[in-house]
Amino acid sequence: MVSVRQVTQRNTGRKTAGIDGEVALTPEARTQMAVRVHQTASSWRPRAVRRVYIPKASNRAKLRPLGIPVLMDRCHQQRVRNAMEPEWEARFEPKSYGFRPGRSCHDAIAATFITCAGPRAKRVWALDSDLAAAFDKIDHSHLLRQLGSFPARDMIRDWLKAGVFEAGKGFAPTEEGTPQGGPISPCLLNVALHGLEEAAGVCYQTSGTRAGQVTPGSPVAIRYADDVAVLCHSQEQAGQVKARLTEWLAPRGLAFNEDKTKIVCLSEGFDTLGFNVRRYNGKLLIKPSKAAVRRLRERLAAEMRTLRGGNAMAVIAKLNPIIRGWAAYYRGVVSSRVFRWLDSYMFKLLYKWARWRHSNKPKFWIVGRYFGRYNKFRNDRWVFGDRDTGAYLVKFSWTAIERHVPVKGAASPDDPALAAYWAKRREKIKPPLDKYTLRLLTSQHGLCPLCGDHLLSADQPPQSPRQWETWWLSITRRAIAASYLTHHGQPGAPHDDQTRLVHASCQRASQARQRRNPEFQPAAPSRLA
Repeated sequence: MVSVRQVTQRNTGRKTAGIDGEVALTPEARTQMAVRVHQTASSWRPRAVRRVYIPKASNRAKLRPLGIPVLMDRCHQQRVRNAMEPEWEARFEPKSYGFRPGRSCHDAIAATFITCAGPRAKRVWALDSDLAAAFDKIDHSHLLRQLGSFPARDMIRDWLKAGVFEAGKGFAPTEEGTPQGGPISPCLLNVALHGLEEAAGVCYQTSGTRAGQVTPGSPVAIRYADDVAVLCHSQEQAGQVKARLTEWLAPRGLAFNEDKTKIVCLSEGFDTLGFNVRRYNGKLLIKPSKAAVRRLRERLAAEMRTLRGGNAMAVIAKLNPIIRGWAAYYRGVVSSRVFRWLDSYMFKLLYKWARWRHSNKPKFWIVGRYFGRYNKFRNDRWVFGDRDTGAYLVKFSWTAIERHVPVKGAASPDDPALAAYWAKRREKIKPPLDKYTLRLLTSQHGLCPLCGDHLLSADQPPQSPRQWETWWLSITRRAIAASYLTHHGQPGAPHDDQTRLVHASCQRASQARQRRNPEFQPAAPSRLA
């Protein structure tokens, strides 16, 4: 039931079908799907995946393949992942952060800062590496050996060998790799790369007050999915690590992408996960990378060109999620100056848009029409807004800088002994929501009153500016406005103690039950707080 719910209600791809065209968007269809998954738990035969191509996050002009399994396969993969993940979470290396519950790319960046910060830092060289087509090149035999006697090993083997179907090309068998797009693929990549730290020569102290810390003289390997940064004491050590890892990756069917792999001194800096890591006169600063800022500028300019026929509300509705998402992703590093610069760039785009829209109006009329003190909580008269509705465009600089608190090395959300640690961590790490919604989230201890699950799962926060933008659109705007902030219990004022945050999927199910049972009178939904 949990697996079916995750695939058909929670995942963003729940409306995307595989080669059989099947989706389950109604309670009845999901119930039937859960029954079928239970009945075929030991007899299901995987189907081929549907291959599509989507733009790369780092370069929208390039495409990467995405494999979409049929719905039944996705449910079974989620079921197997739920069984496999707790076992491997207890075995994974401390500084592996990609596609793991409770960990994010911000943990990888924080680990880099802790290792290299300070004028006396010893590890001042870095092997900045990227694996070439990691998902598509994983050796099946090695991966299956890694799984050992796991009960669902044969089903995983069938998924790996199921093949792909591409429009215009037909069916093609898969002799290597695991298609991106299935719920289990990220976990399989982590299993295949398990042991990379040991292969790089990383040693941890096993006793004493410094147990769990890296031993002096040892390199530090920080991995997020297929991006690996090894922090070393010298250029020679970095070269030796690269040679060892090249030999270690070969039996796994993997290799470095030589175009993106380099050995650099931290005084020169390197880019990773959209951030630039560099030492300035002995002080380590992590900032948004120039490439990330350039991509954002290009996107904002393109969006403004397409909005020339729209009004101010269209501009606000389109750009607010982009600004909030990008600022939320980079709020944990040295971004204040970049945020102010982007606000200045955004003002130029907005003023140019207004001049184009009202080419026969003078400047003072344009300023009076579109700029003013629309945000009542800030003494800023240059806020872009809609005069009729009072809605306004947020600014990058309004997002406060909040340093990310890295997760403990071996901590796992599946460990019952660490339940208090994860509950406290959820309270400390605040999503970029308004203060009233954050107060509601805190008062509910982060739990949904309808199902009892966490409103923000351990897999959050999102892992890129695009995912933050999608998260803002699907949760804080559409889901919270329409479904999360709902009056439960007795009627009352919208801002009293009856207002609660609930899952969007829980609210949809509640509304469906209400339609089937007209005698039950639900309370009217509150307005967005």
